[in-house]
This record gives sequence, structure tokens and C-alpha cells, in this order.
Amino acid sequence: MPLNEIPLTTIDGKTTSLAQYADKVKLIVNVASRCGLTPQYTKLEELQKTYGDRGFTVLGFPSNQFLQELGSSEAIEEFCSTTYGVTFPMFEKIKVNGRSQHALYAELTQTEDAEGKAGKVKWNFEKFVVTPTGEVHRFRPTTEPDAPEIVELIEASLPPVD
Repeated sequence: MPLNEIPLTTIDGKTTSLAQYADKVKLIVNVASRCGLTPQYTKLEELQKTYGDRGFTVLGFPSNQFLQELGSSEAIEEFCSTTYGVTFPMFEKIKVNGRSQHALYAELTQTEDAEGKAGKVKWNFEKFVVTPTGEVHRFRPTTEPDAPEIVELIEASLPPVD
């Protein structure tokens, strides 16, 4: 199934899909509130503020697959907004691996990382940059959101600044 057609549910329960963001550069991240990598929210939000008005968006997908996410959508939403000032779209909690893996991650995890490895999400904060042309680029959890390889890819995929 094409990425843009996969049904998604926002953190506040509305049905949507990536089609809403088809013309944008998307940084899709499986997030968690109680992880050593949780401070990456700060850099994700900085990217949103820097590039959001140029056709870019971070999309956060909470997952408790690694047992580090809060229990309810309300608790996750409150944590993200009060602790990190998150303004980018957030979605309902999903599974990123295994038999109940969400269809979005079934597609994304077919993409190889820089070392040529596809397959399971290794941990929270794995990142996928999806360009408006549908190219998917994968970055493992310890790659910071503002790493040069991610920022250069975002900038190269955005329309030029007038």
C-alpha cells in the first residue's frame, strides 16, 4: 500500500493519512516519554520551527514497544506539550515491530539504513525522512535529529528559499 494511503489516527482520535502531508518533507519518528533519548524532542521541535513554514513537518508516533511510553494519549500529549513544547503532529500509540506492527511501519522498515540494514526498529526515536517524491531515508535512534545528514537531506528536499 502506498505510504500516503495508510490510515492513521491522530493523538486526539481523528482519522487521517499521510496524504495530508504529501507535498511536505516528513520526519517520521517513533517517540517515547521515558527513554534516555527522549530529550531528542527538543531538537525535533527545533527542526519543526526552523523548516515548518517551508514545507516540512515532524510526525511523532508514540510506541510502548520498548516499555517506555506513558499509558494514555492524553498523558503523552500533555507530557510533550508541557515538557518539550511540541507543536508538530502527534499520533496514537502504535506498534512499530512484530505481528501487530502498524501498516506504516511495515512499509517504512523495508528501507535500509546507512549500513544497508532494513527490518525491525531497534529502539525509540528511529527516524525516517520521507520526501515529497516518496523517497524514504532511514536513520537509527542514536542519530540526532539535527545531524548533518538529516538536515542536509531536509534542506535538499525543500523548495528553494526566495
